[in-house]
Amino acid sequence: MSEQQSGPKVKKFMFVNRKAPYGTIYALESLEVVLITATFDQDVSLVFVDDGVYELVKGQQTKDIGIKNFSPSYRALDGYDVEKLYVDKQSLEQRGLTESDLLVPVEVLDAKAMGELMAEQDVILSF
Repeated sequence: MSEQQSGPKVKKFMFVNRKAPYGTIYALESLEVVLITATFDQDVSLVFVDDGVYELVKGQQTKDIGIKNFSPSYRALDGYDVEKLYVDKQSLEQRGLTESDLLVPVEVLDAKAMGELMAEQDVILSF
């Protein structure tokens, strides 16, 4: 059966968020691209490493920096069937954070498990 007959192949897209949520456009741009990709029924997962783990921290106050707090938008991801959220264990620990500090349910992975997961992806985009 050709691809045309069977419809488009679902690809595995992984978005790796490495930057703090505010001060650059990377975190917000990543979230927008994730939502767009999910709209096209692709297999989407998000990974938060390094300062990217701060994107998911509860209770962020952005009023004093004059930027809208977009972190609560991560709660809407499951409505787009984006349910695969992964956080790097070492990144959390280095920043004194735990899973209970985060807005949404995630799977915390060590470096070996994260590498194995990345190896399974068709497309990896880093922000």
